[in-house]
Amino acid sequence: MTFGLFLPQGWKHDLVQVDPVDHWSVMSGLARHADEGDVWDSIWVYDHFHTVPEPTDQATHEAWSLMAAFAASTRRIRLGQMCSCMSYRNPAYLAKVATTVDVISGGRLNMGIGAGWYEHEWLAYGYGFPSAGERLARLDEGVQIMRQLWTEGVSTFEGKHYQTSGAINRPLPVQAGGIPLWIAGGGERKTLKTAAKYATHTNFDGSLETFRHKSEVLRGHCEDVGRDFSTITRTADYGVAIGRDEKEVADRIAARKASLEQYVSAEAAEREVGGFSSSAVGVGTPEQIVEKLRPLLAAGLGHANFYFPELATDTSGLELFEREVVPALLAG
Repeated sequence: MTFGLFLPQGWKHDLVQVDPVDHWSVMSGLARHADEGDVWDSIWVYDHFHTVPEPTDQATHEAWSLMAAFAASTRRIRLGQMCSCMSYRNPAYLAKVATTVDVISGGRLNMGIGAGWYEHEWLAYGYGFPSAGERLARLDEGVQIMRQLWTEGVSTFEGKHYQTSGAINRPLPVQAGGIPLWIAGGGERKTLKTAAKYATHTNFDGSLETFRHKSEVLRGHCEDVGRDFSTITRTADYGVAIGRDEKEVADRIAARKASLEQYVSAEAAEREVGGFSSSAVGVGTPEQIVEKLRPLLAAGLGHANFYFPELATDTSGLELFEREVVPALLAG
């Protein structure tokens, strides 16, 4: 198993205690921490424009600008977005952007891609909000264009939603065979079928029962398209509220709620921290989190990304996780 770290970029109101002039120094400092250590395989940001759990006027930094900046300021760590929305950028253009980032980084880019869901920002940015079926169709077409550009250096494609006519992408990505495609989402009829055809990695619900179920659906799609199921790395994302004891865990969750309530409604804050229930995989003492993750590893979880809400101003939870959770999981 490998481990990915989400960096604060503002989307979840996780930079509100930091002066905007210091945002980059905080983000880049955490990136250097991950890059210089040996715990984290990758660093991640979200591809969103407006905050959650409600849109506010607080900062949300753009994902691909950050990708380029991290590519130039790190040396070892892999870089990812969980996940880029296909319809926010023309797929041929995005494939070109991603190639440049891959070159800058020396071949360290992961391409997280999905159909998109956050209606508020779609409408606010003038993208409309097409049906789920259309968004998923765009995902499938766009991924095909990306693969052409990354492997052949040219794309001619005639789809319902996207067309290219001799689009050139040179140089090719540094990574042989193109940039790894992390197709995110657990839709069983379309998203997982697209993943079976094109993904190197998937990313879907990380609760044990659902992870097992989605894995079997993916296995079935792989059989249908003649793909070796074992060639796809299955991944999931987890919010973390960790403490040395249950009181410290509760204090972290309470602090998160109090911070959110300064910017969003009490109801929205309550919904957000509801994801940090005691049953959630990333919530508890180190021993409890390890015990929740072990069955997922046994079920085939190959990589997990972890989000620490307080990370911009408090690294104690991160340090505890690095010191006690990761070594225990790697030890078996």
